Amino acid sequence: MHALPHDHTGARIKRLRLERHLTQRALSDLSTVPYSTLAKVEQGVTAASPHIIASVARALRVEVATVTGQPYVTELRADELDILIQPIREALDLFDLGPDPNVSPRPHALIAADADEHLVAVRAGEIKRVAGELPGLIEEATTAAHAASARGSWQTLASTYRTAYDVSSKLGYGDLASIALARMDWAAQRASDAVVGAMSRYMRGLTYLRAGQYRTGDRLVRVGLADLEQAECGQERDVLTGQLHLGAAVMAGRAQDRARAEGHLAEAGRIAGLTGEAAHVHWLTFGPTNVDVHRVSVLAELDEYGAAAQAGKGVRIPREWPASRRSHHYAELARAQMWTGALDDAFANLLRARKSAPQQARYHQTVRETYAGLEAAKRQLPDSFLSYGSWLGA
Repeated sequence: MHALPHDHTGARIKRLRLERHLTQRALSDLSTVPYSTLAKVEQGVTAASPHIIASVARALRVEVATVTGQPYVTELRADELDILIQPIREALDLFDLGPDPNVSPRPHALIAADADEHLVAVRAGEIKRVAGELPGLIEEATTAAHAASARGSWQTLASTYRTAYDVSSKLGYGDLASIALARMDWAAQRASDAVVGAMSRYMRGLTYLRAGQYRTGDRLVRVGLADLEQAECGQERDVLTGQLHLGAAVMAGRAQDRARAEGHLAEAGRIAGLTGEAAHVHWLTFGPTNVDVHRVSVLAELDEYGAAAQAGKGVRIPREWPASRRSHHYAELARAQMWTGALDDAFANLLRARKSAPQQARYHQTVRETYAGLEAAKRQLPDSFLSYGSWLGA
């Protein structure tokens, strides 16, 4: 009995391949994915790694989301999340219209407090609540920024755009996430805030990472690092610099460039030694633990799943880490364990990912691909395994 729909990633790859009249051998040659691996992925026998998905998407000239099936519309509709997306899209489109005469913004301190609370809430896994409240806050912050034209008001507006990115990317709306980042950079320029500008470059780089366009992502990281040279020295700049190196490390890993990945990890580790655990600086959870977590991700991207699983066992997550970041780590660790054959451990970490941030885990591509890989292994798993698949949206 299948716990997931038959339209899994492998089936979509096969359908897209046939639509382009390509044989498996031809797609293997175009994507550089080994023929035997591609065949197993299409059959649902082997899970599709992010590297495989990105390589196939580039070869077929489609977006990664087309291959993965995102956004997961049926589940979003069941959770009544789909109706929250259009209002966010409309609010983002107000950026250059000036003050709205029908909006009377509250004092800046109150708007800024709500914007900061949204950043915290979405990291606590409260995606639905934030998505519902966000459009109104963006509209209010937009009018306030245009009316006051003050640095703090533009920074607060940039913060609301960052939350729009967080929500849309977590729910699988990559196009909306890109728009939100463009707005964030626009507001950062008006605030003359080099740190926020660098952060938007970092997040934009992650969108290119997910799309498999590593060269562009790496260029964005380099631009972000250059932006930070204009910021004042201190912990804030150090944290952003370290986080950019972590993003670059994952990109290099997915591009199978071990030397560059290790170089970026080493630099991030050096900076983390200076900052210590700085989880609350721009809510990036930067510090020694985040370097260890990214090392697990990099090893997995390099297809060194055994080493990734072993490194993951030694990671101790601080209590103050946000639920969303904790859930993401458990999903990454589960993927590495699944590839090493440690199926029980992998499923245990999928359960941890769900417990930490259920709304995020339900729409997390790594969670879904790992679950599909566990199902394909055809080994006895507890009854809760099928229940988990139903929760994902079978």
